[in-house]
Formats: sequence, structure tokens, C-alpha cells
Amino acid sequence: MKTVSENACFGGTQGVYSHASTACNCDMTFGLFLPPEAADGPVPVLWYLSGLTCTHENAMTKAGAQAWAAEHGIALVFPDTSPRGDDVADDDAYDLGKGAGFYVNATQEPWSAHYQMWDYIAEELPNLLAEHFPIDAERQAITGHSMGGHGALTLAMSLPGRFRSVSAFAPISNPTGSDWGRKQLTAYLGEDETKWAAHDASLLMRDKGFDGPILVDTGTTDQFIDLLRPEALAAAIAEKRQQATLRLQPGYDHSYFFVSSFMEDHVAFHAAALWA
Repeated sequence: MKTVSENACFGGTQGVYSHASTACNCDMTFGLFLPPEAADGPVPVLWYLSGLTCTHENAMTKAGAQAWAAEHGIALVFPDTSPRGDDVADDDAYDLGKGAGFYVNATQEPWSAHYQMWDYIAEELPNLLAEHFPIDAERQAITGHSMGGHGALTLAMSLPGRFRSVSAFAPISNPTGSDWGRKQLTAYLGEDETKWAAHDASLLMRDKGFDGPILVDTGTTDQFIDLLRPEALAAAIAEKRQQATLRLQPGYDHSYFFVSSFMEDHVAFHAAALWA
């Protein structure tokens, strides 16, 4: 593992690190914020999964999360959204290929050689963090924006006991029922739609639910709201009688202005679960 940069940040350290990924078969980069308390021992951790076209850097620099994480004494992890490198398959469209890994393990060519983002987020990166940093693996929570909200919800429901809480900003809630999902799931996983259900938050909610609190915010003027399908997730939550808070925020869109406006709420929400 290589240290790309480390900067003092709200009394702690905002670092960027790279490493050779076995899962993705390429070099990967991630950001990690450690609060001041990390100097004395392991701290709880909140994972932040970013959306389409993003890297590890977008939320790290735009979300304003470090100030609130420092206040609550929790670490933040900012993984990348896809494998990277000259040998990694890509597409001319912004919503497939690099920057658009959708947090799945691709089974179809040419994507399967590198696009193993589920294994990277669920197994490889957590193990790396536990080995090199003062992270309390028993106290984890997860959030994300858009495609990352989709990833946060599907990982949380598919890995019972891993995360104490889950939240999302404008998540892609029902990708099997949307053009933001059917295209990518076909490309990465193939035509068999039965293999898509494990990566659809609304379907997973009906099947599994989540053993913990959920918070979801979506802007009422989000320009992609028809693709996000928050109503499908709301219906599944009601059907499952799942503990959850779903909020439609008047006037907010899909941007990081929206994310940063409600980041304090989300970090505090997770801190309550992490320190319980």
C-alpha cells in the first residue's frame, strides 16, 4: 500500500492511499479520514459509496463530512467507484464502465476481468483497512449517493450483521425497473434477470430487509428522480414494515449541494448507531 497524501483535517487526518487490488486486478485508490480519537485506538467507521462518474475524491472534497465525523469521533472511508487503468474495459457512455461499477461482480466479458466491485467493497478493502489502520470492525455503518446509495443499501441488506445502520442520498432504488440499472445489469451480469435481484434495493427489502435503522433523503426536484424510483423502495419498506425514515426534501436536486446540506443529519444518524 502506498500513501498518496495525508493532510491535517479537523484535528484528524485525511489520507489518500493506493494499493494493488486482487479483486479488481488493478491498482485501486481510496480516501480515509481518521478523527483525532484514532491516535488512541480503533474508532467506528462510516463507509461512503459515491455515484456515477465519481472517484474517491468527489465526496472527500465536496460532501463536508469530515467536520461532522470528527465531532462524533468516527472514521470515513471513500472508495473508488470502479477499477482503473489502461487495461480496464470502458465505454463511451458515462453510465457504464469506468466510474460506473455499480458495486457488482461482473460475470460478462469484457467487464469480468476487472469489475469485481462487490468483492472489493465487501471483503478486500475492509480487510486492508483492518490490517493497516485503527478501525473497529465491529462498529461499521454505510451510506452513499445515487449509484453509491444503491450500493450501500444492497450491501447492508446482503451482509447481515456487518453494518449497524445504513443511509442513502438519492439512491438508485429499483434498478431492475429503470434505465439506470437494466442497461448496466445486463452488461455486467447478463440477460438472466433472476441474477439481478441481488442488486436491487427494493427487491432485497421485500426479501430480506435490514436489521437496523435506515435513513433515505431524496430531493423533490432531483432531475433523475424517475430513474431513481424512490416510490418503489417506499412501497417495499411499507410492505416489509421495516424501520426506516424516508424524506423528500423540497427544492433539492441530485448535486453535492444536496448531499452536503444533509450530511450532518446522516453522520449523526450513524453515530447514534455506532456508539450505541
